[in-house]
Amino acid sequence: MLNTTKLKTIIANLPDAPGVYIFKDAGGEIIYIGKAKDLKKRVQSYFSRFLSDKTQALVAKIADIEYKLTPSESQAQLLEAALIKEKLPIYNISLKDDKSFPLIRITDEKFPIVSICRRKKAKANDTALYFGPYTNVKLLRQALKVIRRIFGFRSCKKMPKKACLYGRIKLCPSPCIGKISSQEYQEIIQNIKMFLDSQYESLLSRLAAKMQEAAREKSFEEAAKIRDQINALSALGQTQTGFSLKDELTDLKKLLQLEKLPQRIEAFDISNISGKEATGSMVSFFRGSPDKNNYRRFRIKTVEGIDDYKMISEVVHRRYLRLVQEKLPLPDLILIDGGRAHLSTAKRELDNLSLKIPLVSLAKDQENIYFPNKAQPIKLNSDTPGLNLIRRIRDEAHRFAIKYHHLLHRKKVIGR
Repeated sequence: MLNTTKLKTIIANLPDAPGVYIFKDAGGEIIYIGKAKDLKKRVQSYFSRFLSDKTQALVAKIADIEYKLTPSESQAQLLEAALIKEKLPIYNISLKDDKSFPLIRITDEKFPIVSICRRKKAKANDTALYFGPYTNVKLLRQALKVIRRIFGFRSCKKMPKKACLYGRIKLCPSPCIGKISSQEYQEIIQNIKMFLDSQYESLLSRLAAKMQEAAREKSFEEAAKIRDQINALSALGQTQTGFSLKDELTDLKKLLQLEKLPQRIEAFDISNISGKEATGSMVSFFRGSPDKNNYRRFRIKTVEGIDDYKMISEVVHRRYLRLVQEKLPLPDLILIDGGRAHLSTAKRELDNLSLKIPLVSLAKDQENIYFPNKAQPIKLNSDTPGLNLIRRIRDEAHRFAIKYHHLLHRKKVIGR
């Protein structure tokens, strides 16, 4: 039987990020796998009023929802196809059988060709390997560009006598002019196959072992090339700081001595210019990324004049009283923009609501992190992964608060 309360809670906590969603029935069987640019919006669409009969039949059987995040929508499509191939969900039959969807074809020859095709060849002796089908050819081309940039591959139907354009710009290893052996090229093809199967961790381990082997043999040019491939693959899931989101979250958990990984972090800021149009903002980050559907704005209602502490008190109280009353999930960590006094004010409101949510504050000037019941703040190096994450969240809360303040001020001045 459909548990709407459970599903609403799951959907409310889905991130606004690309990935793959997985629908399961009451017995835990996977019944449908799909991709999305925005997981929350896509899954919410299944529970709208206007559904086809087929979709209604699917939704009626959904008892649980899982998801897997990906760095981009194009990689979500690769993961979707790989999971469908592995799990064979009953409601994905149309995708598995429809011959109009594009596939990736890797030929079976000395130097295999990697290309996009519309259907498998009907010939009985076709020994090519196919990946897919994929539902969006534009996204597929984007994914193939990434693969070509990282690994390079042959795409010429007939081996030319001189290097093609891709060879000249180093997007093909140029087997046509003998720049690479068949064995070396086959290793590239194996890497591409693992990428298409979304075996990223295994692929990175494989490359790391090859890099160490090349270094031991003093093949430093080859080791550097593999290092660049590892860096390119790793960068697909990294932030602009150079740390992966997992690194940042893990470091933050250790730094704050949290019991579990802070997957959902909510941060508050107050925008109060000369005591006019005072506003509060709350941003929500899920697994280290902004979850903009869960951002909230607060127009200050109970405080007159300039009093940041009372404003923090009002905003924190309103936010978590509502979550308690509506029985919605609580965050794993709360971040307050300010010093010890701001932290104490927020802590008092949580205590009044009998909530034990981990709470810290980050002071702007010296980037000190304050903890409840600890006399001294901690000061971190600027390249600490955990500090980079909470600084980024704090800055986003400040930006969001200022934006709302300017919006209210504009409405007051020009009336719209």
